[in-house]
Amino acid sequence: MPVYEFQCKCGHVTEALVRMDTQTVECPKCNAKARKILSACSFELKGGGWYADGYASSKK
Repeated sequence: MPVYEFQCKCGHVTEALVRMDTQTVECPKCNAKARKILSACSFELKGGGWYADGYASSKK
């Protein structure tokens, strides 16, 4: 299960380990419904070998 960020109307942002189809969770601060928000991803592909046409790099 992935970790998602949720934001409440009070402005509190919390993270939760929930199923992908979960749209709301209970805010730990005010107990209202917090909605799922879109957050930045920190995943990057670095180094040689990450190409659109294959996985291997061509070393000469």
